[in-house]
Amino acid sequence: MSSTDSIATRWRRALSFRNISAIYIFIVIFATFSIVTPETFLQEGVWRTLLDAQAITVIAAIGVMIPLTTGSFNLAIGAEIGFAGILVAVLQVKQDMPFIVAISLTLLAGAFIGLVSGLIITKGRIDSFVATLGLSSILLAGLAWMSSSKQVIGLQDGFREIATSTYFGITVPTYLMVVLALVVWYVLERTPVGRRMYAAGYNPAGARLAGVNVVVLRISALVAGGIIAAMAGVLLTSRLNTGEPTVGPGLLLPALTAVFLGSTQLAGGRFNVWGTVLAVYVLATGIKGLQLVGAQPWISDLFNGVALLSAVGLSQWEKTAARTAAVRRALPFTRQGDDTEPPAEPGDRSPSVVAHR
Repeated sequence: MSSTDSIATRWRRALSFRNISAIYIFIVIFATFSIVTPETFLQEGVWRTLLDAQAITVIAAIGVMIPLTTGSFNLAIGAEIGFAGILVAVLQVKQDMPFIVAISLTLLAGAFIGLVSGLIITKGRIDSFVATLGLSSILLAGLAWMSSSKQVIGLQDGFREIATSTYFGITVPTYLMVVLALVVWYVLERTPVGRRMYAAGYNPAGARLAGVNVVVLRISALVAGGIIAAMAGVLLTSRLNTGEPTVGPGLLLPALTAVFLGSTQLAGGRFNVWGTVLAVYVLATGIKGLQLVGAQPWISDLFNGVALLSAVGLSQWEKTAARTAAVRRALPFTRQGDDTEPPAEPGDRSPSVVAHR
């Protein structure tokens, strides 16, 4: 095959619906609502608000994605965000701590929560679904106790500016989201640690045989996820300028949906940062368009629920298709070097190669 044909094949794969379906879906959504409600949907203010409003959702989704790369679900992410949001408010209002100190302690608390969940999963040998679901219930009880199930008001001057300050028309949470995405992308895609994390998630037994410390990686991923969840909680409380005990848990479904939908984008079934970011904004655009045409408030839950089921189903289909293609290539009677076959799943790497690269 000539180099021209090879380049053309790579471009076809990169631009295929299977690889970037979210972009094509976004184009359809954008065109539809631009026609239906152009007087509101196309306003610059709507898009600025959408960019800022979803920044915290992206941060929460990244906090979910990191443990998932190592094979651990974190169903406590919403409770962690809510707990952090209340904690940073209580430390300021009831303990009279400077908000900088309160933020630092809240981030440490997030790391500790991640450590506890990691130890429960790895040392206690409890399934991550069950462990994080139980931890979620404990955290919800804790935030209700700290806040007496009421808003915590009277936050210190300057704290609100963290999430509301703008530079060149863009809010601070949006900048933090971009920086966080870049850092996590680099670690996962460009470092040996990231390759070992993917190996631990895809084939933990093989990764262990290759010398990868799967336990440490899973604990570390949950600690990182806890810190990121605490960051999201701090930003959420800063934006609202009050400790609100009900808002954090609501981010669980959008975050999970974005991560699984994002895994079907750009990386062929592998959890990845930019697919997650793309998924958040595609889903948010669809929900915003429906809201602008007068849809009921519950439409967002319905939209995210359907999208989550579809994304999980599609991600499983991606994995099955990749494995089927690998088997077909291995059979003696199939064509060799057939570039029309789907590529092998990016996460399907030899742990021995991953561990020593």
